[in-house]
Amino acid sequence: MGEFSGRTALVTGAGRGIGRAVALGLARAGAGLALGARTAAEIEAVATEIRGLGGRAVAGACDVSRPDEVRRLFEQARAALGPVDLLVNAAGVAPSALLHRTTTEQWRAAIDTNLSGCFYTLREALPDMIERGFGRVVNVASVAGKTGYPYIAAYAASKHGVLGLTKCAALETAAKGVTVNAVCPGYVDTPMTDASVARIVERTGLDPAEVRKRLEDMSPQRRLFSVDEVAALVLYLCGEAARGITGQALSLDGGTVV
Repeated sequence: MGEFSGRTALVTGAGRGIGRAVALGLARAGAGLALGARTAAEIEAVATEIRGLGGRAVAGACDVSRPDEVRRLFEQARAALGPVDLLVNAAGVAPSALLHRTTTEQWRAAIDTNLSGCFYTLREALPDMIERGFGRVVNVASVAGKTGYPYIAAYAASKHGVLGLTKCAALETAAKGVTVNAVCPGYVDTPMTDASVARIVERTGLDPAEVRKRLEDMSPQRRLFSVDEVAALVLYLCGEAARGITGQALSLDGGTVV
């Protein structure tokens, strides 16, 4: 019996990277998993992996920027597993461009997915959590939610917004048995970071290894962080030991922002 036995967890962006690592960690700790992501094949593969571990999982293709699809994912979760106890928002996009060259489409993609997506899932999850007197929400934000960098105005703005949303939701639910927190990683070794490296290489002509080293050097620890490190922090915030932590934005960045 794991710590989350009898709990239902819903994870967005669960097909790869941080979301996949979180989903597998929660499953190993006993939770039933509802998996959401835009790529159906990826989340079906993760669901199959969870079932192979003896866990319960349901997968639903979901673009979190579309409130109707978020609503449908929650309906699937309730029907298959019961009300959602644990919500982890890991879906995200990371467009990059100089601010004056950022297109309307890039801006909207960042805001609609990274920020509005968290709003839509919170709006679906909180009523059940409040009624049941228990809930854990963890929003995967970024160190870019606490500071700024060139080329990522849309991304940084969306992640700053996630932190504001986190704080408001935490205060509204603090007396209801619900906690709402955010984790703020630095660059994590994920497909999203690989895509960022590829874009920089395309624009600058630099060697991919040099680009990757520059990203590593942005942290005082001179490294990228692993999805398992982020997942461990997320699972801690979902657990009983973290019941007194809410409204916080915990950095996992090797001292980048102090």
